Amino acid sequence: MLSSVTQDSKEVDFFPFLIDSHISIIIVLNTYLTLLESTRSTMITDYQRYFKNIPSCPHCKQELSCCEAPPVHIGDGLGWGSDILYICLNDYCPLFLRGWEQIENKYGHHASYRYMQLPDSNESNVMMVGNSDAFKGSVINQDVVLAQNERYQKEKKALAELDSCVAEKNLEPVLHLILEESAAVEGRRKAISKLLPINDLSCIDPIRNHTFRDTSLESDCNSAISQLLKAHFKKECPYCKEIIKAKASVCMYCKKDV
Repeated sequence: MLSSVTQDSKEVDFFPFLIDSHISIIIVLNTYLTLLESTRSTMITDYQRYFKNIPSCPHCKQELSCCEAPPVHIGDGLGWGSDILYICLNDYCPLFLRGWEQIENKYGHHASYRYMQLPDSNESNVMMVGNSDAFKGSVINQDVVLAQNERYQKEKKALAELDSCVAEKNLEPVLHLILEESAAVEGRRKAISKLLPINDLSCIDPIRNHTFRDTSLESDCNSAISQLLKAHFKKECPYCKEIIKAKASVCMYCKKDV
C-alpha cells in the first residue's frame, strides 16, 4: 500500500519497506543510478512523443523534466511501464524543501521527495531521493534525442541498402556502417563482408584514417583490405601508406625503397 504524503501525492511503495528494514537509502539510490547507467542501449527509443504536453508540478507549477526510467522497479522487480518518468527537479519546490524534515521525523533518514508522474497518467506520486542531484543525470535532452534519431534513421537506411550494394557497386552504405562507431556491431560486420564483393580500392583511405574502438572490427577490415590489394596486384607503401604496384621497389610517392 502506498503511504500518503500530501492530499494529492503518494509515496512510492518500495522505500518505506527498505527503510523499515534499515537499508540505507543512499545505497538504494546508488543501486538505482547504477542500474540506469548500465542498461543504456544503442537502440533508439522514440522519446520525441514524451516532449509533447509535458505536465507541471502541482506544488511549484514548474514544468516537469523528462527522465529515463530504470529497467526495474527497485521494490517489486517489475518495470515502470514507461521508458521515461516526469520528475520535478526544482530544488525550490515546496514538496522537496519540506520533505527533508518530514522524512527525518518519520523515518530518521536524511532524504526528501521529488514529485513524479508517469506519462499518459494523471496520478500523482512522489519519489524519495537521498540528495538534490538524484535523477538530474538521467534527464533526456531533446536535442540529443533528435540527433540520435537522425543517426539511427541513417543507420537503418544503410542496413537496408546492403542487400543491393554489391550489384550496384555502392560503397556508400558500407562505409557509413563501418565508420559509424554507434552502429550495431552485427550491421558493421555485415558491411565489412561486402568490401571484397564490391571490389573497390577507394574504401581503403577512409578505413585507414578511422580509429576503431572495436579492434576486432579493425582486424576484419585489415584482412579484407589485404585481399583487395592482392586481387588488384597492389600493396601499401610501408612509409607513406599510398597504394602502389605490388612489384614496385621504389614508392612513386615518397621515393623510398620498398
